[in-house]
Amino acid sequence: MVAVVEPEFFLSEIIGRRVIRQSERVGRLQDLVIVETGRLPEVTQLVVRRPYGYPSLLVPWDKVVVVSTNEIAIDIGALEEYQQSPQSGAILLRDYILDKKILDLDDREVEVVYDVKLAFQGGKLYASEVDFSRYRLLRRLGLRRLARFFAQQHGGENTVSWKYVQRLPDTLGSFSGSVKLNVLKSALHEIHPVDLADILEELESGQRQAIFNQLDPELASETLEEVEPRVQRELLATMQHDRAIQLIREMSPAQAADLVAALPASEAEEILGGLDGDDATRIRRIVEHHDENVLLFVSQGYIRLAPDAPVRRVLAEYRDLAQGKDVLSYLYVIDAEDRLVGVVGLRELVSAEPGRPLGAIMTEQIITLGAADTLRDAVHALARYGLRAIPVVSPERHMLGVISDRDVRGLKPRLD
Repeated sequence: MVAVVEPEFFLSEIIGRRVIRQSERVGRLQDLVIVETGRLPEVTQLVVRRPYGYPSLLVPWDKVVVVSTNEIAIDIGALEEYQQSPQSGAILLRDYILDKKILDLDDREVEVVYDVKLAFQGGKLYASEVDFSRYRLLRRLGLRRLARFFAQQHGGENTVSWKYVQRLPDTLGSFSGSVKLNVLKSALHEIHPVDLADILEELESGQRQAIFNQLDPELASETLEEVEPRVQRELLATMQHDRAIQLIREMSPAQAADLVAALPASEAEEILGGLDGDDATRIRRIVEHHDENVLLFVSQGYIRLAPDAPVRRVLAEYRDLAQGKDVLSYLYVIDAEDRLVGVVGLRELVSAEPGRPLGAIMTEQIITLGAADTLRDAVHALARYGLRAIPVVSPERHMLGVISDRDVRGLKPRLD
């Protein structure tokens, strides 16, 4: 196992470090050889430049024993055994990647790779991100004070995970080739909205918009729900008005309300004005009451039963149990101390053996809300877990009520 001082660092910070063997200095790190066998490229060899015209060394990564802030210790025998050059087709991280162009989807130059972030994991070293910030360029040039000033004015590192960099071609050589993002138009629709949201958040604004504009309305709507509010606002601000309304229509009122709430009031009203009257009304109501306490919206009309209630009896009495209740999709199992211990869905109830008690078929891992939660929390939980209702409980798990998706979607007259 390699002993390390820094779990993460930049390529420019390690290039030039002393390389020692049993306290004997053998040269300085010139470059790193990587292979792309997994999601992130793995460093497999070190290229060590030696003084006085001696041939360079090619040292396998498994011969590295220590990486400190100022030197790299290796454990090798005779130096002559390692006097060789990287094989043809090997990718040299410094020589082949630094200062290469980053291209957008139309092969236009948008940025330049000024540094590469490296990360240790399981004793191995990986190239984790490419950095194209002017901050890293200034640090590489030794202008640290100017770099700090630049970071204060414009922000620090600007990186993209290597997961989104295309696999490098075998023909890539020194002083030629470009780095291109691995987000191709043909593959966009195969990416899950959550993963696509992560990609968009890591990209530069122009690339982000270019990718988002390629999505069909359904995928664009789902992805828009997943990105952070800052990116939501940016995408909506650059979007045609008709497309924004189209994407909002693909969402449930609760999801649309969550998005509209992140927009400036004037933009929100402009979008709502393009929706059907009923949809706009529902969304406005949810937005207005997002921060109200969830207890204002709970219902006491739910079915509660003991753990020992047999399935046969519950099925026989279900019509009477459901009379006058607001929440019918779930049965809430309450113990002798009046605590919620489980929930049974109607599907599980109907398919269960008649002689079994509810305690034997109930789900004990229950999604709940607390007395301090808001309607916004309820909206998120219902949408995230695909539930029709969620119980609200005290810290002792006593039932305080149930909020249903109907309460969130339509909102009852008490909100008027």
